[in-house]
Amino acid sequence: MTRTVIFILVVSLIFSIYGLANYYVFIRGLHALRLVGGFRIAYISSFVFLAASFIAAMFLERADVISIGMPLNWIGSFWLAAFVYFLLIVAAVDLIRLLNHFLHFFPQFITSDPARAARVTAVIVISIVVMVVVYGFVNAHIIRVRTFDVDIAKHAGGRKSLNIAMASDIHLSSIINNGRIAAIVDKLNSLSPDIVLLPGDILDGDLNPVVRQNLGEALRQIKAPLGVYAITGNHEFIGGVDKACKYISDHGVTLLRDTTVFIDKSFYVVGREDMSARKRKTLAELMYGIDRSYPVILMDHQPFHLEQARENGVDLQLSGHTHYGQMWPFNYITDMIYELAYGYMVKGSTHIYVSSGVGTWGPPVRIVANPEVAYFRLHFADNANE
Repeated sequence: MTRTVIFILVVSLIFSIYGLANYYVFIRGLHALRLVGGFRIAYISSFVFLAASFIAAMFLERADVISIGMPLNWIGSFWLAAFVYFLLIVAAVDLIRLLNHFLHFFPQFITSDPARAARVTAVIVISIVVMVVVYGFVNAHIIRVRTFDVDIAKHAGGRKSLNIAMASDIHLSSIINNGRIAAIVDKLNSLSPDIVLLPGDILDGDLNPVVRQNLGEALRQIKAPLGVYAITGNHEFIGGVDKACKYISDHGVTLLRDTTVFIDKSFYVVGREDMSARKRKTLAELMYGIDRSYPVILMDHQPFHLEQARENGVDLQLSGHTHYGQMWPFNYITDMIYELAYGYMVKGSTHIYVSSGVGTWGPPVRIVANPEVAYFRLHFADNANE
């Protein structure tokens, strides 16, 4: 099968699952609330609108119908967050009801008036979901700084230290707009880094809302004497990787697409193309010929095959992509998929950091994974023998 056919089948499957899951939540809510007349019609209409808004926004923004697509994207994104927790809680309630069917442990005040108990439960569930989503939205705007001191036993020309600010997974879009990118840039600049590294997913996907809001202009405001370097993430490929890369490069960021650069005659930065590319170099091919007696910093968006960095003499690998699930309980899924889904580890003499990212994808909500900028203070040996 061609890539197009596979894509259509996968998207159809995702939409089908999404539709069925929404229908399940819809029916359970309708039964619990027992609405009649105009209230019933309002419930049905509102639910259909909310469930369809995110999907509609994707198509409208791609068609450059921004005036409708942007507000729908906001509405749909909040609904995605709420829907996740509605689905989890409704499923949990139904499981408890099933157990009660066999074990009969519900107290009398529930069994005496099931209709009233169902309405009260529905109100409690809605209140919990609203509070969780509001918390997640507020939390997504509070950028933390994680600081690491890393000793690298290599010389770096005449340089004894290097301060790196890293911001992965910005996801510029109608959601991560001028206010959000300005806050991210301010946080980066407040650290006064020597160099800024952006390990992928600078853009969310479709370029239209980014261009329309001129979001790239904020990237020009990042201040670092040794420059701002980035790599592609999987989201740069969604709306067309060449257009995405040109936009990023046109706004003051040096993109490394399977490229190695020797900076300040002191250290190497190696930038891997994302795994979404039809073809990318192996890490061994990419690093062939470089002088590994100097420090080597690798950016690789998706943190797979971490052992390759150690095998190829990388001193520091920086990755993102996972968002550490962004919302509970998806962090457990990322832990199952990746050797390191979030945080810092050392393999041999290779230091590895996987960031939870600074932006959001889909829901503008972060429950378990705080938005962050990582700040690395690298300390080098005076010479290779120390």
